[in-house]
Amino acid sequence: MARGSRDSVRIDARLKDGFGGCEWSGMRTERDGLGEDVVPDMTRRTLLSRLRDLDDTAGWQQFFEVYWRLIYAFALRAGCSREDAEDIVQETVAAVARRMPEFQYDRSKGTFRTWLRRIVEARVNDHLRKRYRRIQTQPLEGDGSEEAPEFGGTEPAALESVWEEEWQRVRLARALERVKAAVSQRQFQIFDLYALQGQPLRRVAECFQVNAAQVYLAKHRVGRLLRVELQALESEE
Repeated sequence: MARGSRDSVRIDARLKDGFGGCEWSGMRTERDGLGEDVVPDMTRRTLLSRLRDLDDTAGWQQFFEVYWRLIYAFALRAGCSREDAEDIVQETVAAVARRMPEFQYDRSKGTFRTWLRRIVEARVNDHLRKRYRRIQTQPLEGDGSEEAPEFGGTEPAALESVWEEEWQRVRLARALERVKAAVSQRQFQIFDLYALQGQPLRRVAECFQVNAAQVYLAKHRVGRLLRVELQALESEE
C-alpha cells in the first residue's frame, strides 16, 4: 500500500475516535474566552514539524486546541450552521493531516495563516453549496413564479476580513494565556477587569482593596507583557 493510502486510512481511523486523541466535546459547549484549557504552548514552526507525525497525540492536541475555535467561528460567520461548522473543524483537521507530509514551512512562499485559510474556505464553500442544493429541492412558496435564489456565498474580501478578525482573537487569547502564567493571579485579574472588561477604576480598586496607583501598575506591567507576547506570536506567523 502506498504511503498516501496508509496515511488516509490512519486519518480516517482517528476521525472516528477523535483525531489523535483530541477532545471534541468542547465544541458543543458554550465557553467564553478563546484561551481556556489550552495545552502548553509551542512555537508554530515546532508545532508544524511535529504534525508530520500522525501519531504525535500531543502535537495534534495542541493544533486542535489552538485552532478549532478559529475554524468554527469562521464557518459560522461565513453562513454555516453550527452542525456544519463542527463538521468543518473535523474536515479541516483531516485535510491538514493529509497535506502535512508534503508541507514546507517557507514564509517567502506564504504564511501558514493563509495556507490554513484556503483549506477552511474550501470546506466552507463545499458545505454552503450542499446546503444550497438542499434548499433548491424544496418547493418555492406562492404560485411557483418566484425565481430560485442564486448561490453567491460571502464575498472573498469579506471572508478574508472575517478570517483576519478571528485570527487576531486567537492570537490575543494565546498571548493572554502566556501572560497569565507569567504574573500573579491578582495582577492578571486587576488587568482583566480594568483593561479588558473596562470596569471603572474605583470599582476595580474597591474590589481588590487596592489604591488607584496599584491598578495602574498592574495595567502597565501586564499590558507591557501582553504586547511582547503578541509581537512574539506575530513573528512566528
